[in-house]
Amino acid sequence: MPHDVALSPVQSSLFGERVGPAIAHGYFTRKGGVSEGLYHGLNVGLGSHDDRDRVNENRTRVAAWFGAPLERLATVHQVHSPDAIVVDETYDGARPEADALVTATPGIVLGVLSADCGPILFADAEAKVIGAAHAGWKGALGGVLESTIEKMVQLGARRERIVACLGPSISGRSYEVGAEFVARFVAADASYNAYFAPSERSGHAMFDLPSFTVRRLTEAGVAAENLDICTYADEERFFSYRRTTHRQEPDYGRQISAICIRGT
Repeated sequence: MPHDVALSPVQSSLFGERVGPAIAHGYFTRKGGVSEGLYHGLNVGLGSHDDRDRVNENRTRVAAWFGAPLERLATVHQVHSPDAIVVDETYDGARPEADALVTATPGIVLGVLSADCGPILFADAEAKVIGAAHAGWKGALGGVLESTIEKMVQLGARRERIVACLGPSISGRSYEVGAEFVARFVAADASYNAYFAPSERSGHAMFDLPSFTVRRLTEAGVAAENLDICTYADEERFFSYRRTTHRQEPDYGRQISAICIRGT
């Protein structure tokens, strides 16, 4: 099976300062995978129409980057929900419908997939509790970030110690939405209007999902960072659902963001 260059995940400087070596993390790019065509690179999307053997090889490489077997890479069937689940040593590879995972168990790699939506990784280094969440506009507005934090607290984390980082996602420069979309947010909280800027098209606006996500994180009481990398604009490194849609392509790949407590 052909292969690309080595994996080259992006990492958080905030994690580097506040988390330490006991917890490993990475926002993986397309580089280092075996998929071809539309999915060229490290496509880990089981829901894509890519060759399943290639997808599993890509997922195996991600797990191996953390020193773990594929069976220890925990992901969920993402449905844009506010739901977070706890994963422990009994993890059996199932992918329940949810959009976030948390654990206090060393050696389990928590992963969330994305292709414009926001991947957020969380860690409380002192409690050794971690989390990973997938948050598009619906999840961010619906409370998936807060659900993730609450599950972490239940495992012994403390909000004031939790560090969260938003990885590569679509930026406000590339995310055009309609008037009904804006109305939905403003109806929830009038101050959310600040995350919409005028578009060149009448009746449309540009939505700053990353800034909205960081606001929800900080209001939930955690330290937050945005890597400020746009998946739509950076085709060489990232898959993008919206870019695929604009090009009328039949399918798209998914990248993964993952975190793991190193084994003791």
